[in-house]
Amino acid sequence: MKRVIQRRVNNQKRKGMKVLLAIDDSIFSEAAIRMLVAQNQPGKVTVRVLHVVEPLETPYYPDLTPPYPISLNDIRKKRMNAGRELAARAAETVRAAGYKVESAVRLGHVRTTVVDAAIQWHADLIVVGSHGRKGVKRILLGSVSDYVARHAPCSVQIVRVRKR
Repeated sequence: MKRVIQRRVNNQKRKGMKVLLAIDDSIFSEAAIRMLVAQNQPGKVTVRVLHVVEPLETPYYPDLTPPYPISLNDIRKKRMNAGRELAARAAETVRAAGYKVESAVRLGHVRTTVVDAAIQWHADLIVVGSHGRKGVKRILLGSVSDYVARHAPCSVQIVRVRKR
């Protein structure tokens, strides 16, 4: 275990650190972006901004036939385009601070897609905002940050927004 940790530290020193920044369109993600920029050194960090678009879970109604006002495929395309715009804006903010940045948008369930992306990209750190849900909302909606922290192959930084 000690050798694995030392190897990872040596790789980070040579290649720089790879940070996966998982975002949505919320103040919590804005806080995560600010925290990432404030705590790291631009020359030594590569950031991948990731936005995940959840698939539309719709029941099947065989009696419904076109013309619909809009198709499910059109909705998915619009959501993917909105996700690309969101990721591009976040990437530009991080790039303006001097970081090497790339952005990605994936279709899938947020929790598992973030962890899978970190594994595939060999991320050294995942930065994610926390909505701070508690009680029934947490049970019904789940906690992406909690799932990522428990299943990620690397360190996870969960950024919270202070209540005023």
